[in-house]
Amino acid sequence: MAATRVRIVTTVIQPADATRARAPWQVGLVGLGKIARDQHLPALTASADFEVVASADPLSALPHLPAFASLSAMLRDGPALDAVALCTPPQGRYALAAAALRAGKHVLLEKPPGLSLGELEQLNQLAMERQLTVFSAWHSRAAAAVAPAKAWLADRRIGSIRIDWREDVRQWHPGQQWIWQPGGLGVFDPGINALSILTELLEAPIRVDGCELWTPANRQTPIRASLEMHGPDELPIACGLDWTYPGEPRWDIELLTEDGRLRLEQGGNRMSLDGQPIEVGPEREYANLYRQFAALIASGQSLLDGRPLQLVSDALLLAERHAVAPFYDDPADAGQSFEASGAVAFPS
Repeated sequence: MAATRVRIVTTVIQPADATRARAPWQVGLVGLGKIARDQHLPALTASADFEVVASADPLSALPHLPAFASLSAMLRDGPALDAVALCTPPQGRYALAAAALRAGKHVLLEKPPGLSLGELEQLNQLAMERQLTVFSAWHSRAAAAVAPAKAWLADRRIGSIRIDWREDVRQWHPGQQWIWQPGGLGVFDPGINALSILTELLEAPIRVDGCELWTPANRQTPIRASLEMHGPDELPIACGLDWTYPGEPRWDIELLTEDGRLRLEQGGNRMSLDGQPIEVGPEREYANLYRQFAALIASGQSLLDGRPLQLVSDALLLAERHAVAPFYDDPADAGQSFEASGAVAFPS
């Protein structure tokens, strides 16, 4: 019986052209939203492996670079490219990735890499046929504390795990509507970062046993979620996601082990053991991602990991759903906002 391939690592035959043999590779940046400007562009600008030579966005442009309204226009009329970095919303990203691969370009996919595991399977097949690299860039796995935490946990027994991932959607996704539409994931958009760290720390399969979702009446995707999961040997994993949390975000994962309580904070960029901080170095998530992308291109490999996406899909399939009061980007737009309704008490 064939295994379900939720983590796809493939090695392709090295082509005879120069696109794997040299750096810096010429890259086109597709989608110029907050994540592209805050993270991708600074990392690419500082990279010795890549040079940004064009951008594609229907509403925005970068100074001093050729700008195009679409990926197809950039591929047709733009400068020669070795790769593209897709920083668009996940809806429609599959079509963009497939077009780039068919045009002979290596592809980096911002998280989530697609809307389904089927999309990843097809992209992997297309990349293999074209002898190209496609990379699912789970940026939180590249956070400073994740690799040290994984190494520390390697020979220790974990008793339980709790994920507490809370932020203010108005601060981190101001005015963005795609997050509330089908495929936008809602609170799982930040929450999938926690699940990407979880599946990096635990390489054994994880199952979702229960989920509750709270969805505003005027939105398609949830604003809060609570998950019950189990890992190997029935390891209990509790996960709480909240998109209405005021002030500084809480992006924490706590693991109770036989040798103490290991805690990752700030999205995996800080680590402590029994309350004592452990030095893990500076935050370099996207710089690390682009180094990994360069290494994959040079070695003729692809890496598509759908495990975090599978956990979200399973949660949505199993969920008990609660309809709650509408949510507005500006609470002043309506007299009865989600926060003021008192419709649900989120579990602590």
